[in-house]
Amino acid sequence: MHPASLRRGLIGVLAVTSLTLTAACSGVGHKSDSDAEREREAAAAAGLKAMPQNALEKYMMIAGTDPDEAAKESKESATIGEQFAEARTAPGVVDSGAYTAAFNQIKNLPISGGSWADVTKVPYNSDDPRYRDYYSNSSGGSGFVSGRITGIAADNNGAVYAASADGGVWRSTSGGGHWVPISDQLPSISSGDLTLAKDGSLWYATGEANTGGTAYAGAGVYRLTNPRTGEFTPADRVGGQELDSTTIGRIRFGGGRVWAATNRGVWSHADNTASGAWTFHYAPNMAYMPLIKDDAGNVIVPRGSACTGNTTCGATNAAYKNIVNDIAVDPTNSKHVIAAIGWRSGDTYNGFYESKDAGASWTKINPTGAMPADDIGYVTFAWAADSSKLYAINQSPKLLNKASGTVNSYLDGIYVSNSGSVNGPWTKVATSTKLASSGSALKQSVGGKGYGPGIQAWYNQFLTVDPTNPQHLYAGLEEVYETKNGGASWTTPGPYWNFYFGCWDISNAKNTCSTTTHSDQHASAIGTVNGVPTFFAGNDGGIYSRPVDGKADGEGHATDWKSLTRDGSMDSLQYYSVAWGADKDKGGLIVSGGAQDNGTTNLRGVQPNGTNKDTEMGSPFGGDGGDAAADPADGCRQVQEYTGLAMSVTENCAQNPGAVTTDTATSWRVGPADPLPRFIAPFDIDRSDASKWIAAGQYVWTQGNGFKIRSRSEWAKSFDLGAGHSATAVAMDKGVGYVGWCGPCNNNGFARGLATNASGSWQAVTLPASVPNRYIGGIGIDPANPKHAFLAMNGFSRRFTEGPGAGIGHVFETTDGGVTWTDVSANLPDVPTNSVKETKDGALVVGSDLGVFYRAAGATTWSRLGGNLPYTTVMDVELAADGNVYAATHGRGIWSIPLPKS
Repeated sequence: MHPASLRRGLIGVLAVTSLTLTAACSGVGHKSDSDAEREREAAAAAGLKAMPQNALEKYMMIAGTDPDEAAKESKESATIGEQFAEARTAPGVVDSGAYTAAFNQIKNLPISGGSWADVTKVPYNSDDPRYRDYYSNSSGGSGFVSGRITGIAADNNGAVYAASADGGVWRSTSGGGHWVPISDQLPSISSGDLTLAKDGSLWYATGEANTGGTAYAGAGVYRLTNPRTGEFTPADRVGGQELDSTTIGRIRFGGGRVWAATNRGVWSHADNTASGAWTFHYAPNMAYMPLIKDDAGNVIVPRGSACTGNTTCGATNAAYKNIVNDIAVDPTNSKHVIAAIGWRSGDTYNGFYESKDAGASWTKINPTGAMPADDIGYVTFAWAADSSKLYAINQSPKLLNKASGTVNSYLDGIYVSNSGSVNGPWTKVATSTKLASSGSALKQSVGGKGYGPGIQAWYNQFLTVDPTNPQHLYAGLEEVYETKNGGASWTTPGPYWNFYFGCWDISNAKNTCSTTTHSDQHASAIGTVNGVPTFFAGNDGGIYSRPVDGKADGEGHATDWKSLTRDGSMDSLQYYSVAWGADKDKGGLIVSGGAQDNGTTNLRGVQPNGTNKDTEMGSPFGGDGGDAAADPADGCRQVQEYTGLAMSVTENCAQNPGAVTTDTATSWRVGPADPLPRFIAPFDIDRSDASKWIAAGQYVWTQGNGFKIRSRSEWAKSFDLGAGHSATAVAMDKGVGYVGWCGPCNNNGFARGLATNASGSWQAVTLPASVPNRYIGGIGIDPANPKHAFLAMNGFSRRFTEGPGAGIGHVFETTDGGVTWTDVSANLPDVPTNSVKETKDGALVVGSDLGVFYRAAGATTWSRLGGNLPYTTVMDVELAADGNVYAATHGRGIWSIPLPKS
């Protein structure tokens, strides 16, 4: 889900995630190394402060991203991100019950080993002055950050609850900080929404609905009656399996019911109990609905006619035909319910829908006034408390579908219906241009062309009306906006970053800007802390707060934001990878990894028991962190990926604590120029020789200069995987490499394959039918014999996934360099697997969407590794020299555990 997007750092802008109908796999365009290097040196000599107002434009070119291509890159962001979702569904849609069944299998497994330690549960300072390299965001003003927050609920007594994207629910009873996870025992901690009911119960909707590649399906809705002290358990699930394997964008209350906006239509349930099945109300395209049963096996929704048998219609279209983005209940008439239904790229069913009889019947309405009925996309509603006004953010499918790369925003606008009616008449109160002129950091004259407010309106939105003032509205897009006069004028209390405002300077001593929020806003709430009405904003960097009656400077930028993750107690970082190497200065290990929209993290002096000598993590590289690797002998020798094989190498941990205007570069961009890399494209360092590297997109690339590489021209094109093929996993040991690929990578004609040089030269491997036609998520090589290797297969088995290619196994073994393969899954749960490693003594460690599994040397059955790791997605497992397994989770940071003793 993660899209090809712009570099966030002194030199770029954003990376986000998406889910789309097609798997576009285009890479980011780059200038030549020599051109980029010359421009960087020239800029450094001139000095940042001497640069013109479009300095960001200059820096984007230094980074190799032409600002004129910004909208094109955001468009690719909106299409390329399907990759993660495809990995779990291809070659068909996943029926409800898949994750619950896997969870039940896991609960019945024995446990091996001791306890996991949360290694990265420390403050993460995105402005760490140690890392002022060109490729870092340091000094941008986001301060202390964590992972994406998708839901917030707050009461009037200082309790605030935050739902992280794939990290579950966190509780603070002090208005933020001292966070405690309270949903770790659930079968899914992918988060859609979080809401407090009037009776004080906390409702948690699983399944993140941000249409992003790393937005995982959930296991339904849960109700916690005592949220200030209790924790969610599987027994708290509302209803049965009806909403299993769905995504849920919003849950709203009214008329004694809770309403759910899902990717499978509109549902409701009584709001005073968890008992009883959910009631299905409406979906505009019933022919595309999957079969949905309750726990007793009764059919609640029959399988749609277009999705019967093994046809591919469901796989190709079903996920996009019944998406409910938002639902709202009239505050003064609980029988009056409205819904925004539609796919962000446009479809005939897109629009506003209304029920006046508590969901018994629905009408698609034709909004009047300025709202374009033929251009309604991803929409968020917000009614004033007295229903006098109805606000809406609308993303434009027409703009999103433009072939040209010159669109500055995909926002149609922010609207108000001053009658409170969804019919209108609607008045447009904000456009991208108007918001850009409200103090935004994304104004073209400040931030450069192609990336204006709302460029990611398909991905990040929120709306919140002050309950005491219908004229006072907060809107979240990439930035936080505020109006106190119903939209007549706006300010930007939370700009994208502080770069290039007059207050900003690269030096901490000279930088007078106030802290801003991290970018990409997803959730908001208003509560009361110590008697002060408080506004909370959740985004790709965690959760922030300020008083509702807050303070701002002359440009409208808030001066009173607080990062609520500065104590490090909330570790919701979404890692794609983990790397390790010896720390020559502090002892122990340097543990690094790439995280969604939070760059690359460096943690120094990590000890075998999971503690560390660093009091804070820092970020040497900004934007999205992707794959990562390091020299085992020296952890400061690192190679880190932005996205799409945009690799950077450093030999000093990318430390550059002096002035960027005078210090020499500490990093070099060295990724090969591949035409078709995945968003998070795989690469590896030979486990036996750190001077040999392998990377892959459409081509297999190798290089033998190790960390001395300084140019992409040093890579050799070793093998062509084939037109339309793109690598999903790589591994190399003793010069022997394996590369898994897909192509087409989406459900329509999905195919996968493997290439290796185990026989001496690179060649394609014909995988037998016994190896499922699903994604190859990971590859592991026997440290003693490179012809002995393992495949970790993503996706679900045929039981839950349409199509004969779904197969049944998740781990396959070869002992002859890929000629023959054996299914060694045995009792391994039926859950997508992402990474596999073999220990020196022959044990296996596998990372999956629901944790880590272990098979002892000589054994044939699997156990769960450790008993306390949250049920979250593990993207990467690595075996370190300190005897520990390090697991990169995509929502709960990096964890470690000692390998069980043989």
